[in-house]
Amino acid sequence: MIGRLNHVAIAVPDLEAARAFYRDVLGAEVSEIVPQPEHGVRTVFVELANTKIELLGTLGDASPIAGFLERHPSGGIHHICLEVEDIAAARERLRARGIRVLGEGEPKIGAHGKPVLFLHPKDALGTLVELEQA
Repeated sequence: MIGRLNHVAIAVPDLEAARAFYRDVLGAEVSEIVPQPEHGVRTVFVELANTKIELLGTLGDASPIAGFLERHPSGGIHHICLEVEDIAAARERLRARGIRVLGEGEPKIGAHGKPVLFLHPKDALGTLVELEQA
């Protein structure tokens, strides 16, 4: 059902500093900071040869990662994103196995302009898993 690892997302308290670290210290190619108001975050993508790292910063007080950063003030891995060929079929297969999909269960358009869903971490071995249609 799953394809390749699309990205690993890291929540950071200072998105500008994190972007500079990956660009200036590690020498990576990084994107500009992009607000994602429909998701309540700002994102930066770090391009790697085999995948990406998504740096997540808050966007407003109601940002879904604000609580994560309260519990982990230094930041940390927030979720992993796996590609699936057909997100609706993947959702139905997972639901049939008792896996909870967060939100209303309908895909939203993610940072790459493709449909995404998130699986409840308690059903995914303690990890927040994002599925993105390939």
